[in-house]
Amino acid sequence: MNALLFVPLAITGWEWVIIALVALLLLGGKKIPEFMKGLGKGVKSFKEGMKDVDDDVKEIKKELRDEPKEDKK
Repeated sequence: MNALLFVPLAITGWEWVIIALVALLLLGGKKIPEFMKGLGKGVKSFKEGMKDVDDDVKEIKKELRDEPKEDKK
């Protein structure tokens, strides 16, 4: 695909400023820290869940690798 099609989707510095101002107007000054705190907790929980899944997969792989193979006759 043509890479120029995605250039308008890139967010530049001024666009971040506008997004931040709109968020400040919509949420207010007191709500933004609460929102960011909740977002941080959500990201932390997601990462912990992904780590648990990864650990489970590694454990299952280890069990399968250590399992003795039966001879087929």
